[in-house]
Parts: sequence; structure tokens; C-alpha cells
Amino acid sequence: MSSLRNAVPRPAHKERSQPQARKRFGLLEKHKDYVIRAKAYHQKEDIKKKLKQKAAFKNPDEFYFKMINSKTVDGVHRPKEEINKYSAEELMIMKTQDIGYVFQKWQSEKNKIDKLTASLQCTEEQPSRRHVYFAEDREEARELELQAKSKTDISAIHIPKDIKKKMDRSYRDLEARKSRAKDLEKLYMDMSMQKELQKKGRKRKLREDEILNPNGKPVYKWKADRKR
Repeated sequence: MSSLRNAVPRPAHKERSQPQARKRFGLLEKHKDYVIRAKAYHQKEDIKKKLKQKAAFKNPDEFYFKMINSKTVDGVHRPKEEINKYSAEELMIMKTQDIGYVFQKWQSEKNKIDKLTASLQCTEEQPSRRHVYFAEDREEARELELQAKSKTDISAIHIPKDIKKKMDRSYRDLEARKSRAKDLEKLYMDMSMQKELQKKGRKRKLREDEILNPNGKPVYKWKADRKR
């Protein structure tokens, strides 16, 4: 029976439109439109009620430092811009602390590079073990030299796969640490230059034709100051 009921065509129920006499008021509001409008209205009324309660129970002697250290821009509280918050001496101390931290990290990277290089034996020109051989003539010396090179040749030695993977990983780590140490060294030099430029004294930046060995970096010259 249900299949027959669904097979019978049903009339399409249309929503009632705005009467002709009320066309000037626009489209006729449906129930779902009324629900949305009512929720928005009650939400605004609740906000007004809370604001009235806060204004009624407000303490006139209440004070916060944000009241004088901030301002309202387009309804949003923004802190005032603090100009010259620190003195020149305080800025110099903070700059020195930053330079010390960068220098410490640079030295730490250098020490790690040295340890990693020593463990990997990257310096093939300076082997860890040396043997002294005595030869009777040049031909025997040449044969001994070839034998020593074949013994120290790493490529000729069979290395297990797991050890080779660890070595490759260590070499990649070594290259990354070298690059990081280079960046830290450059940052340390730049920060040291900025610190020196903040000190007192007359100075000027040299032109390229005045520099003996130009390398693209700025060079400054301080004028001689007479010491008392």
C-alpha cells in the first residue's frame, strides 16, 4: 500500500506570499526568519542588560595602569608605543648579553664539529697511526708507499650497511653543523660591529676606493681622539 500511496501524484504546497495590499512591506516573513530575528534581538538585549549591571556596580575609585598606558582605536584597546623605554647604557648591556649568547653557541658548535671530525677521521692526510719504514733504495720505498696507501684506503675496505648508514648520517650532521657555525660566526661579527658603532666617538664609513682589500663588507674608521 505504501508503494501505491507514493505512486499517486501529490499537489505541491506553496508558501503563502505577501498580500497585494502589503506589497510595500516587502517579502512575507516566514517562521524560520522570525526565529533568527528573535534570537538576535534577545542576544542584544542580554548584552545591554549585562552592561547596565556593570555600570551600576562600577567602583568610581577603581584604577588600572592600563587606563593610562593604552588607548582605544576603533573599539580595540591598544598599548601606547613606548619610545626610548631603555637608556643607552641598558641597551648596551642587553646587546652585550646577546653577543655573549651567540658567541657561546658558536663555540659549542665548533667543539661539536671538532669531536665529530675526530670520530669520523676526516683528515686523511694526518692518519691517527704512523709507522716508519726503512727502505734500501727508491724502488723498495715506492713499494712500501703503495702498500701503506692500499692499507689506509677506506674505499677498499668492506663496511657493513648499518655502519655505512651511520657514517653517512654523521657526515650530513657534520655538514649541517658547519653551515650553522658559519651562520653563527657571521651573526656574531655583525652584532659586534653594531655594538662598536653604538659607542661614542666620531667615525665614518670608508669608500670602496679607500679599502685595501675590499670584500663587500662595510668598513668604518674612527677619528683619533685626544686622551687626557
